[in-house]
Amino acid sequence: MVFSASVGSVALPPPSVRVSAKRWSSVVVAAAHEPFPSFLPKLIDRIHDPFARRLAMRIQRLPVPVRFSENPIMSSCVKPLIQKKETPIVLLHGFDSSCMEWRYAYPLLEESGFETWAIDILGWGFSDLEKLPACDVVSKREHFYQFWKSYIKRPMILVGPSLGSAVAVDFTVNYPEAVEKLVLIDASVYAEGTGKLATLPKAVAYAGVYLLKSLPLRLYANYLTFYNVSFSTSLDCTNVGRLHCLMPWWDDATVGFMTSGGYNVSSLIEKVKQKTLIIWGENDRIISNKLAVQLHCELPDAVIRQIPNCGHIPHLEKPSSVVKLIVEFVQREAKKLDKCVTQV
Repeated sequence: MVFSASVGSVALPPPSVRVSAKRWSSVVVAAAHEPFPSFLPKLIDRIHDPFARRLAMRIQRLPVPVRFSENPIMSSCVKPLIQKKETPIVLLHGFDSSCMEWRYAYPLLEESGFETWAIDILGWGFSDLEKLPACDVVSKREHFYQFWKSYIKRPMILVGPSLGSAVAVDFTVNYPEAVEKLVLIDASVYAEGTGKLATLPKAVAYAGVYLLKSLPLRLYANYLTFYNVSFSTSLDCTNVGRLHCLMPWWDDATVGFMTSGGYNVSSLIEKVKQKTLIIWGENDRIISNKLAVQLHCELPDAVIRQIPNCGHIPHLEKPSSVVKLIVEFVQREAKKLDKCVTQV
């Protein structure tokens, strides 16, 4: 679920995305003329936001072998244009979302010189799941690990927003060798899985997910998610936020996740040994920032930063602020390491 202000038929990025007129023009022109991947839902043609269109053009599918499927899963992601020797940044997304969530922050991270990946979590996004695999927590973890093992191949800076934070914590504790540092954004890590939803009869669960992808519910979710956003700006961003819901396997995958019990990672938090940056929107109406303080206290090695005038998804509302915090976090730790090496 995403936000952009619009003028006429062309959506503008949020004010915190500072771009020159020349660069903005190039984004608009490129987004207007380049083709989209054929596997994306046709609704993509009706989305006006040039940043969303531009990132959508870069989505590709890579084969990922997993133990729970006979054939590799063609897994959707945004792959970096150039792979570097330095530690890569890997971006997850929140509950029932996709890599499109990063359309404003992704180009800023690339411009900052980072090898940046945006990966769709199994069961969401735009992967090919026609032969539906299991989409429970264990399968999501296994799929992400095999993706990392096949393509990233070295310790990463793992960024998880909202429920993506639970995915990141679960993954980090199970595969600590794969994660150098963590960034958790408005983290949903204290929920007890999907709760009573796990016990719903299948028919009721399917009715629920049908409602979940409806336009009115998504518009209302945008209202809760963002800080001080007018209704008139919401339609295009709502279409971006529900684009993955139009994939033919989405209903089955979402019901499968709900009935599996979901993520319950609160007991794992103290086991995270990696240096962690906690970012929180000061005006988050979804998850109280009191939980940010609790998370900061429970993580063994963490720093916390709040972003004012910002709701639940800072990387959409305040992408420049989020990228600045991530860059400072990474560079500060790198300088400390260089200093230690020099002293030795």
